[in-house]
Amino acid sequence: MGIKRRLRRRAGRGRDVGWWGRLFGETRDEALPLYNAVVMRGRAEHWYLDGAVPDTVDGRFDMIAAVLSMVLLRLEAQAGAAPLSAHLTERFVDDMDGQLRQMGMGDIVVGKHIGKMMSMLGGRLGAYRDGLAAGDLAPALVRNLYRGDAPAPAAVAHVAAALVALHTDLDAVPLDRLTAGELA
Repeated sequence: MGIKRRLRRRAGRGRDVGWWGRLFGETRDEALPLYNAVVMRGRAEHWYLDGAVPDTVDGRFDMIAAVLSMVLLRLEAQAGAAPLSAHLTERFVDDMDGQLRQMGMGDIVVGKHIGKMMSMLGGRLGAYRDGLAAGDLAPALVRNLYRGDAPAPAAVAHVAAALVALHTDLDAVPLDRLTAGELA
């Protein structure tokens, strides 16, 4: 099953692991250290200062999604990492659900927003995968991170270089250290 389809499917699950998962002891706790590391990396000041990422709710979502995309692309490349990837994505859904509720959105609206966010994450995964393969993340960043409103070329170059370095460095991190929340 493709990542976009899995992400859309997970978007409808909400907070709960589900009765089937609880019955067999499924948990997403293993992904918590990694998710926390992704969020911390996505909130680093240099993205917003040197990279001119808008320091707004949307800008922070977009930056966390960019870092999360690099981690998910790393996990996608390793056999046996699918459960961690699924749990990490579910942590993202849980966090976004909580954030939307804190902003005062109700159950009906939250579900729709989560679906949209997961679709956006799936689109970013594809765009960043293609950008990395082509050796140029800038067009994908302008479209997805800056939402079409490109800042100075130096800012885009800063973010592109930092994300490419993260993507490259993640390849050297063993899965057990990555699971423990150690990003490159």
